[in-house]
Formats: sequence, structure tokens, C-alpha cells
Amino acid sequence: MQLRLGVQYDGSGFEGWQLQPSGATIQGELERALTTALREPVRVRGAGRTDAGVHASGQVAAVRITQPPPDLDRLRTSLNALLPETIAVTDITLADDAFDPRRDARRRCYEYRIWRAPAPSPFWRKYAWHLWGVLDTNAMGVAATMVVGSHDFRAFRASDADPVRSTVRQVLESRLETRGALLVYRIEANAFLKHMVRTLVGTLVEIGRGQRPAASMAALVDGAARGSAGPTAPPHGLILKHVRYDEPSTD
Repeated sequence: MQLRLGVQYDGSGFEGWQLQPSGATIQGELERALTTALREPVRVRGAGRTDAGVHASGQVAAVRITQPPPDLDRLRTSLNALLPETIAVTDITLADDAFDPRRDARRRCYEYRIWRAPAPSPFWRKYAWHLWGVLDTNAMGVAATMVVGSHDFRAFRASDADPVRSTVRQVLESRLETRGALLVYRIEANAFLKHMVRTLVGTLVEIGRGQRPAASMAALVDGAARGSAGPTAPPHGLILKHVRYDEPSTD
């Protein structure tokens, strides 16, 4: 049997989601807490392997257990007492044995935040890229719309990424929002390549600075080489907002 977990975390100080030979990871902390609470060794699988320094408000994880289901509310309370204060389990439900949080995901949504003010913010310093200067947000917005659709995003893939069968991804939403001093890039897709969102942001910033035209985005999402796109934006501005599945109807 399986448990499905909703997880939130501040990725600062962690080596990302996935277990690493050295350094704390989100997966490692969850496995440690679950092993203690359930009194059996477990392996946690997540919907998204977020990088070091990346945050999540809507990560989904699953864990197989051999014992009868515990009181889920009590288990959630126990886990949050065992976890560091930068990680929280928001909900726990029973899941089908076949549920795979990564392969069964149909959409993932990320937001990237840029803090646009002369002075850095003590409150946003860990969750937004402080970037002061003139940005043509209209040009950035136009370029962002060109990302929507099914495209070859190899130009936005990390050079050290593991081989994949295809670099084509379907983007369902790609837009900029202004929220006071925050400039937020929101993107939702069926799947993402490693560093894809952060490299899109780095490219959009170059467009906003006038270093490349907005129209150049069309060629970049048509399978251009990695060196054609902009730099990779810092990780701390990125947050995994939610993961969507084909949930059974309740009607």
C-alpha cells in the first residue's frame, strides 16, 4: 500500500530534492522522519526533482508501507515534529499501489520571482532574484507567450543533464505578472527539462534588458543549441507551485 504526501519546503541550504552522497536533501529528510514515525525503512519518490536552493509549495510524494495505514492525521503531526522547520507535510492520503508521483503527473506549475526595487528585501532575499534596472516587461511578456505550445526546448536544457529521449515539451501557460515590486514568471507544462525554467528566465531578462529581441524566442524554442539561449537564473527565485494529476471524478 502507498501513502501520498503533499510537501512544502524552503530549499535554502538543501542540495535539492534527490538524495546526494553528501549534504542534506528534501528526500533524505522525509525518509529519515518517515522511517522513525513508521518504524520501518522507506523510500520516498517525488513528482519533481527540484535543484539545490529551489523551493516548493505543492510538491507531491509517495511512499510504500508494509504495515496497516496509521492514523493519517497523527502521522502528519509526528512527521512535522520530526522534520526541520523548513519542510512541512501538509496532507497525507492513501494512494493506489500503482500511483507514481512523477510518471502520473500531467502538469507541473512553477513560478519564478524577480524583486525589482533599488534596495534588496530582507523578506524576499531567499525567494526572489534581486534585479534592479530597466526591464522592458512588455517585450518580456511578448516573448513569454511564444513559449506556449509544443516545442523543442533543448536550448534551455542544462549541459550536464541526463540523456532524455526527447527535449520536446508542451507548455500550457507562460506569462508574466507584476505584483508590486515583484515580477513573477509563471509557467505550466506537461514536464520540464533540467534548468529549463531558470534558463527561460535568464533569456527573458536578456530580452528585458534589450540584449536580444523578443522575436528571437521563436527560434530558441525550435530546437536551437544550448549556447543560443541566455544564462541560467539563480535557483532561489524558483518555486514548484503545484502538480496536477488525472484525478478520479467525484460526481
